[in-house]
Amino acid sequence: MSLDPLRLPFFFSCFVFYFIVVSAARPGDIQAPYYDCSDVGNFTANSNYQTNLKTLFSILPSQPNKDNFRFFNLSFGQVPDEVYVIALCRGDLAADACRSCVRASAHNISEICPLNKEAFAYVDDCQLRYSNKTLFGVVENQPTLYYTNPQFVSSSDGALFNSEVERLLKRLRIRAASADSKFATGNATVNSKTIYGLTQCSSGLSNQQCDECLVMAIGEIRSCCLGNVGGRVVRPSCNFRFESYIFYTPTADTLPPESLGSPPPVSPPLREGRDDKKPVNSTAIIVISVVIIAVLIISCCTFARARKRKEKPKTLDENRLAKSLQFDFGIIRIATDDFSDANKLGQGGFGVVHKGRLLNGQDIAVKRLSRDSGQGNTEFENEILLVAKLQHRNLVRLLGFCLEGNERVLIYEFVPNGSLDNFIFDPIKRTQLDWETRYKIIRGIARGILYLHEDSQLRIIHRDLKASNVLLDQEMNPKISDFGMARLFVMDQTQGETSTIVGTYGYMAPEYAMHGHFSVKSDVFSFGVLLLEIISGRKNVCFRNGKQIENLLSFAWRNWEEGTIVNLIDPCLKDGSASKIERLIQVGLLCIQKDITKRPTMASVVIMLNSSSYRLQVPSPPAYPAPTTADSNMAMETNWMGLDQCGSSQMSVNDVSITELYPR
Repeated sequence: MSLDPLRLPFFFSCFVFYFIVVSAARPGDIQAPYYDCSDVGNFTANSNYQTNLKTLFSILPSQPNKDNFRFFNLSFGQVPDEVYVIALCRGDLAADACRSCVRASAHNISEICPLNKEAFAYVDDCQLRYSNKTLFGVVENQPTLYYTNPQFVSSSDGALFNSEVERLLKRLRIRAASADSKFATGNATVNSKTIYGLTQCSSGLSNQQCDECLVMAIGEIRSCCLGNVGGRVVRPSCNFRFESYIFYTPTADTLPPESLGSPPPVSPPLREGRDDKKPVNSTAIIVISVVIIAVLIISCCTFARARKRKEKPKTLDENRLAKSLQFDFGIIRIATDDFSDANKLGQGGFGVVHKGRLLNGQDIAVKRLSRDSGQGNTEFENEILLVAKLQHRNLVRLLGFCLEGNERVLIYEFVPNGSLDNFIFDPIKRTQLDWETRYKIIRGIARGILYLHEDSQLRIIHRDLKASNVLLDQEMNPKISDFGMARLFVMDQTQGETSTIVGTYGYMAPEYAMHGHFSVKSDVFSFGVLLLEIISGRKNVCFRNGKQIENLLSFAWRNWEEGTIVNLIDPCLKDGSASKIERLIQVGLLCIQKDITKRPTMASVVIMLNSSSYRLQVPSPPAYPAPTTADSNMAMETNWMGLDQCGSSQMSVNDVSITELYPR
């Protein structure tokens, strides 16, 4: 191939642009903000505990451990108001960057978890946690976070690549456990491809504690990211990461390549005589020049091709999900006793969910999509691509999938208490939901949506948030499920529109139900409806109230205006604080306002739910005013809501259009 010299400046500019733009934002470089507000208990505003915590946060960035400036371990106050704080920066981070990261994490966690006695924050460069119990030298394994580089290893290199990743992490684990810094980095080479790895433990752990923590974390790799070109598992006490590009700055804790089995570098031959310190012949210079030019051309082409791929929707084939996530259909049939009715957990618009048990004893929930469900391969791919990348305590976890012939199956973690609607709308079961439990459920749902909107590696609009899509675990912690309707946004995108409406009437925001416009505020509206349902124990359906015909939203608004909000509260909530319950109702009314600009973001909602000192705005009228008398033209006024007659609003729309996926 001949190279036109006149085109060299163009290729050189491509090369410069590639390294300026792409190296600054690698396609696999995942941003990972995560905040976990523990439910172990709360402190009251302006208490000694809050004062002690604020004191620690104010001095924390300037008080690193004397033996390791990237590790902070402080406590302040007297029992029972003593507060313990630990912060840890990545082992290659500069001092100023470390202090800045810790300072920002302390500020953010104060906003997001304002009254929690215990919380954990993790970002790419540092992590922070505080508690009312000692943290130094204690191994903490929960929460466990998973982050996966969306790119996959080629099938030809898969087995060898996976083997070398595990081998590399094992060596780095041993190095980190024995190092004073509890940090190690290094690399290995597979078929001319370099793998870079990192392991780190909290500096307060012993060698044995660090080793055991990393053994458990690395043991999660098959559930997380083996088969991908990069990934990481993060726990409060230790973490590891691997990538196909160098994501750290080499330090004294970086293992030399030869210790990982790589051959030592070969020095170039030297010329004898006066110039014996210079490389030998001019042929090498020519060869090197040609190689550099070729690299420039390939780099430009690769960048252009990558941009073109990014502009079109991703498919299951293009993403080539890791083999570790794929289950054999025969195993699923055995686990569910051939999908027997005895194991049936429920049925939705897209298929039946069965309980199963794998050969290792693990309980699972199996969603078998019906062939005439209306959910095609696009929605199936959508749910896999979404949920496999999402890891949060308030989102249901996808364990795997099966795609054989006409069978499409999703395998989830088993959540024993079923869906929220089975409790709040059941006259017997809802008595089990006292005030504290309902408050915990509401806050958990809010944190899960906030993660989807702002804190995950993707920006996601759920579009079908409702009581039946919230599952409850053994401790009644909520887990948002069913992402078949969800929509991904690019980083700076805030809204979108569609010609085909999907979701469930009664939970839909009016701008979406009527015009197909959706945004993060659409989910905020659905959350407001769900909050009012949880507080009242009523479905958002049409019902007769004397001569009036109302729905839950108009009923709540009327009682708010008349000062009789107690009429909305479920009589079962006898143990709750009336002022706190009314405050939550006000939050719900703010979420369902017709004016989309007045609805709060989920970040604001989380702060409202966690801080009693946060001043709430006065809500404006909700989106769905109902007719005031039974003589009103009910069908005309409410048909756009899906309320053809009283009680028929819980209709789910399943004629789903093709969902476009745009990774953030």
